[in-house]
Amino acid sequence: MKSVVVKGNSKVEIENFDIAEIKPNELLIKMQSCGICGSDVEKVFGKYGQPSMRLGHEPAGEIIKLGDQISDFKLGDRVFTHHHVACYSNDCHECSHGNETMCKKYSQSNLNPCGLAENYIVPEWNVTHGGVLKLPDNVSYEEAALIEPLACCVRAWSKFKYQKNDTVAILGVGPTGMMHVLLAKSFGFSKIFCMDLNDFRLDFVKKLDVTAIRSDNPDLIKKINDDTSIGVDVAIVATSSLHAFQDAIKLVRKGGTVVMFGVPSKDATTEIDMSVVYSKEISIVTTYAASDIDTKDALDLISSGIVDVKFLITHKYSLDESQKAFEHAKTGDNAMKIIIEN
Repeated sequence: MKSVVVKGNSKVEIENFDIAEIKPNELLIKMQSCGICGSDVEKVFGKYGQPSMRLGHEPAGEIIKLGDQISDFKLGDRVFTHHHVACYSNDCHECSHGNETMCKKYSQSNLNPCGLAENYIVPEWNVTHGGVLKLPDNVSYEEAALIEPLACCVRAWSKFKYQKNDTVAILGVGPTGMMHVLLAKSFGFSKIFCMDLNDFRLDFVKKLDVTAIRSDNPDLIKKINDDTSIGVDVAIVATSSLHAFQDAIKLVRKGGTVVMFGVPSKDATTEIDMSVVYSKEISIVTTYAASDIDTKDALDLISSGIVDVKFLITHKYSLDESQKAFEHAKTGDNAMKIIIEN
């Protein structure tokens, strides 16, 4: 069985693994589509700030083998599989406070060897705690590969208050930044400002009838503050750039919210004027990953047609072309969402 693994800085390789015998409550999945996430790219080319170096946490596929105690699924079921699942125990302080992605069990549950493999095993914990979702007939494997990143965005939006006709600045319009745009439109935001240094992505986001501005425009802050008169209600930093985080603080109105969504590199630091944060009553919200509650909501948004994610997919590569796919994802040249197919 082939699996993609990190082999030193800036390189991935295909390795062969023996498929372990699945246990009574496990599933063996044939991966059909798996998205490349920005955190995957950071693992290969950057300094990822989290412990796991497994690649591929956006997979969807077909059940090809069942443990003998599985009753809720059958051979041939088309499924999305979440790589991490919380415990939801009343005794878990994090879960009982709505911080499921901070649950001690959350990061301990993993697909084996990873989602970016020909076949992978879904462990019992994930199977029995809501980590496997059957796909409706109208949701393709490609769309299902975007459930997890959309779920991360859904979780971010659950962490702050907003109203119809509010305004938002989205700093970074890669695939997840685009998903934030789609969510903002579905929530009835009156003005959506999008910033990036990638001209292809700025042109791409204009398809959604939003205001697109280069991040290095010297008049960026003035343009948006003049257009809104008070600043935006929400600024979502959908990039690892801490310069974008600094801009976000300047863009939000008094009482506004800055959402740190992008994954900073390990040991990343920045300086901010806390007197501004204090005097403007700015709320700074961080958001990490997604729970299976969020993945269910994301699947509903996709299957209902409320959020159209399919048009975000611009390139597809085979598993054997993974190095090429990761290099493309790193540059972002004329690309939005890049999918690896089995």
